[in-house]
Amino acid sequence: MRRIAGIVLAVLLIGGVVAAVVAGRSDEDKGTATKTVQAVIGSEKAEFFADPDVVKALAAKGYTVKAETSGSWAMEGLDLKGYDLALPSSQAPAVELAAKYKVTGALPRPFYSPLVVVAHKNAAEVLAANGFATLDEAHRGTLRMAAYLDAARADRTWQQLKGAGKYGELTGTLYLSSTDPETSNSGALYLAAASYVENGGKVVATDAEVDRTAPLLHKLVSVQGAQQSGSDAAFRDFVSGAGNPLVVVYESQVASLLTEGEQPDDLVVLYPDTTVNSDHTAVPLTEDGKAVAQLLSDDPELRRLTLRHGFRPQGAAAEFASATTYLKQELTGVRQAPVPTSEVLHELARRARG
Repeated sequence: MRRIAGIVLAVLLIGGVVAAVVAGRSDEDKGTATKTVQAVIGSEKAEFFADPDVVKALAAKGYTVKAETSGSWAMEGLDLKGYDLALPSSQAPAVELAAKYKVTGALPRPFYSPLVVVAHKNAAEVLAANGFATLDEAHRGTLRMAAYLDAARADRTWQQLKGAGKYGELTGTLYLSSTDPETSNSGALYLAAASYVENGGKVVATDAEVDRTAPLLHKLVSVQGAQQSGSDAAFRDFVSGAGNPLVVVYESQVASLLTEGEQPDDLVVLYPDTTVNSDHTAVPLTEDGKAVAQLLSDDPELRRLTLRHGFRPQGAAAEFASATTYLKQELTGVRQAPVPTSEVLHELARRARG
């Protein structure tokens, strides 16, 4: 009997050890397993979601984000069945998506970035010499939007500006390159800022105001010829030296370049004195999407990584761009124009494209 009892006890002990190992492995699996979140995002956030540290930070909270890129305004035409999260670069298309997919409640806006104009140094100095800009650092200044729009209305050329003649690359019509406003958020927001100035410092809201501002907006767009569908490609072309010497981009794209250790001597960042913030706004389509949107807003590590990629987390101005002569830490002297409704902005973009 003692022998049988010993055998039974041994079996129980072995079984207990095996059970403990299995339980431990099960707990370990639960700790490292992640839920996959399918997301569609604006192209300017692709590097953020591809960053191994971002992937690791999300995994630590139990999520893997599979992100596909799209023009923010083009998202409205996508079939997002099966997606957990949409993250366009502006509040207006986010509101449209929320209505389309019956998403209720406040939409999280975890971070933002103002529109800026990147300029080659020669171009920035000529603009400053002719009253279109002021320079407060070697690589930073302010673009006077009203003066620029007056020049655009009059079809001013570089050759008409004093000091431009010594730079062979500064020829032809003076204009800002922007993305396609019918598909890309940065192009649409550029029209929002320009229309606000053209409308006497008021957001365009009525048919009469659309009619009044549309001719100038058409001129701003038509002079450019073919436009890029996303700001990522436009910014890369500028950095490589291709294309127009003045390009509308997001501040975050410049900040991201600087954090990678690049400090181009030929780059000047001009903050329009009237600009628009790109409020990256999340549209949670499932509970998992909602959880990831909340993490992007609240998680300290993800907020730190947001800064690394050049975005401004809500309420974190003191942490932004503290050691650069290219960017403003505080957006003092920069007026934020309200953005028209999605319907009005779509109409402005359509009329601008002509």
